[in-house]
Amino acid sequence: MNPTYPYDVHLPANIDTDKKYPVIFTLHGKGSNEKNMFSLVAPLADDFIIIGIRGNLPLGSGYQYYSLKSLGNPIREMFDEAIKNLEAFIQYATEKYPIDQNKRYLLGFSQGAILSMSLALTMGDKLKGIVALNGYIPDFVKTEYVLKSVKEVSVFVSHGEYDSVFPVRIGHESAAYFKDQTPRLTFNLYPTDHGVSEENQLDFLNWLKQDLELITTKEREEA
Repeated sequence: MNPTYPYDVHLPANIDTDKKYPVIFTLHGKGSNEKNMFSLVAPLADDFIIIGIRGNLPLGSGYQYYSLKSLGNPIREMFDEAIKNLEAFIQYATEKYPIDQNKRYLLGFSQGAILSMSLALTMGDKLKGIVALNGYIPDFVKTEYVLKSVKEVSVFVSHGEYDSVFPVRIGHESAAYFKDQTPRLTFNLYPTDHGVSEENQLDFLNWLKQDLELITTKEREEA
């Protein structure tokens, strides 16, 4: 299979060829690229495989995964295609690299957060968890998609209190939606605009480490 998306892969420096690793797939915002996402998760590069997925549609000096009719209103056909292609890419990468399929995480900002939340709902427990930074869930995903249970999926949602692109109420709406779906929700607000503060970064890095430790401990107990 030829992957739909260009991507960067970072393997742990001292990789053990007999071991499978947790993975973080990063999804960037509209007009950005996969390299801008790596710095957010670089501190985890010794413990996770990190795969930055670049949108396949050029936009200015960057890229996007789908186009919009208007702000907050994706072109449905392009969005549907992106969801299908990203699910296929996640499977492709899982087969190509030494990835533990029970420890797959998505981390997205803005358009990438929108896709991360939507993929959690379409893939269910095929994902271990998501980090969604300053995004939302399209209404058609909630009402028209075939949704899987996210009861076992860990979800970290954060939003800027002064977000000038997606107002903070949207963050509250996303959190309220997931709160009804999973007991594994963390929701944080930060005094920022449409961006990721150092505090936000430290919080989701610690959250990812703790979530991985929980599943690793559970595996040891069951072994």
